[in-house]
Amino acid sequence: MYSFNYVRPASVAEAVAALADPDARPIAGGHTLIPTLKMRLARPSTLVDISRIPELKGIHRDGGAIGIGAATTHAEIARHPELRAKLPALARLAEGIGDAQVRHRGTIGGSLANNDPAADYPAAMLAIGATIVTNRRNIPADQYFTGLFSTALEQGEMITGIGFQIPDRSGYAKFEQRASRYALTGVFVAKSSGGVRVAVTGAGENGVFRSPELEAALAASFTPAAAAGVALSANGLMSDMHGSADYRAALIVAMAEQAVASAS
Repeated sequence: MYSFNYVRPASVAEAVAALADPDARPIAGGHTLIPTLKMRLARPSTLVDISRIPELKGIHRDGGAIGIGAATTHAEIARHPELRAKLPALARLAEGIGDAQVRHRGTIGGSLANNDPAADYPAAMLAIGATIVTNRRNIPADQYFTGLFSTALEQGEMITGIGFQIPDRSGYAKFEQRASRYALTGVFVAKSSGGVRVAVTGAGENGVFRSPELEAALAASFTPAAAAGVALSANGLMSDMHGSADYRAALIVAMAEQAVASAS
């Protein structure tokens, strides 16, 4: 590690002011930033701790819509009664992230800002058509995720919350890397009055993506059998030490089957 300044703002306005410095970085759970600091892959002049800003915490429901503060932890999402009742797929997703220590420190906003290609939340947000709320604007999920560890966030812009309409049915299934519990391949499915959306994490060369083939099949019949009948190409899928592109193509279909079977 090396020396840096540390500030803990009390409000979003104070945080935004501190982040006006291009060498400043926000930190909440720190599960990605702290290791990169240790390896000196990141060397910010200032860490801006946003984990205790009241405006960034909490989950609220307004009719058919839910809003989640950016600094809300995975554990809080996993156990929240409204989410467990109205969107259990998201609660179960949060429950399956890392271990207890990770779930009690890591935040949904941090995960979305980092946009790890094997993270769980990006698939959920893309599938349910969420809106990423920042201090400047509202960004639809379809426009937010732009590539590996890449998002539409600009310098000085920070996520303050996430909003979405509750889908009629949704489900998530992942084949996890056992040591990290990251998704080797994960599939989130959501059905609403607007149709069916299917998002895949852990498999794409460019990060999270939607599958039009699975969406078409499940729009015709929202059943595991319909998902199983889809033949996916391995083009554009990742190959690494954990699995080939062909293997991931097969996993996408298998995880889609399981996601639909678990949908509620």
